[in-house]
Amino acid sequence: MTERNLPEVLEKVFRDNTTPDAVFAALLPALGEVLKCDRVFLYLHHPETSFGQIPSETSFGQIPYCWRRSPEYPDMTEPEWKKDPESLPQEDPLFAAALRAEPSIFVEDIETASPTVLNKEYERKNFGHRALIHAHLRQDNSLWGILQPCVFGEPRVWTDRDRFVIDRVVEKITPMAVTYVKKFN
Repeated sequence: MTERNLPEVLEKVFRDNTTPDAVFAALLPALGEVLKCDRVFLYLHHPETSFGQIPSETSFGQIPYCWRRSPEYPDMTEPEWKKDPESLPQEDPLFAAALRAEPSIFVEDIETASPTVLNKEYERKNFGHRALIHAHLRQDNSLWGILQPCVFGEPRVWTDRDRFVIDRVVEKITPMAVTYVKKFN
């Protein structure tokens, strides 16, 4: 991998697939292998919609794609759109950071991370991972998704290479996430 290119397996995903659905389905297992993660899921977020009703501040999300290295890791798939709890930004500092358009967050250990970065109990209860990347898919001042590779059982130092890969992948999939989400509006 050079400074400008993703690993070939990821470049192939983008070369060989044309629809958001096909890209996302092929990307998660390839990304999991490249990053040596235990699970990768893609949360897609519709920032302001009530699905054909009067527009509101209510947001909806779903997790249509989840890859797991082994069935021992929880499957996060939620194929139906669900209303995000209004309290979510207060309960989950990572989600609040995504809404504020902060850069993606690389957590090496939820056990030692600052409470200003994440809510340790929330992470344990809802996700079970030990280290994660909270990669924010933002366009036009709105959050359209979160890509979340993670590992279980032990801390993980995220390398410069990992950060480069995530930045490039987020850049490539954000417009696809917007297209995918908007088809449900």
